[in-house]
Amino acid sequence: MNLLFICSRNLWRSPTAEAIYKNHGFVQARSAGTANSASIKVSTKLLNWADLVFVMEKKHRQQLQQRFPEIYHQKQIVVLDIPDEFQFMDEELIQMIENSVNPFLPEFNQTL
Repeated sequence: MNLLFICSRNLWRSPTAEAIYKNHGFVQARSAGTANSASIKVSTKLLNWADLVFVMEKKHRQQLQQRFPEIYHQKQIVVLDIPDEFQFMDEELIQMIENSVNPFLPEFNQTL
């Protein structure tokens, strides 16, 4: 399963989520940002690659809908409601991501 995590600048939240899930055999994880200043910008290619898209805030989902309308309606996009107030790999951020994402990954729950 290919998971794409999206935040604004691809600095803290989405790279943390990518780091959490990238080393599991049944999950491929990538991250991107919606801002022009993002280290990796969300693209048609990344969205097409993803089986499931997680965005940190509702505004990210709205930006995807505006920029990629043809892909938006084909993808399951989950809003995690995680505010931009955490550093990379912050313990609380990790816990919030796992609590929100794991229910969508039955395979992951079986390996715990």
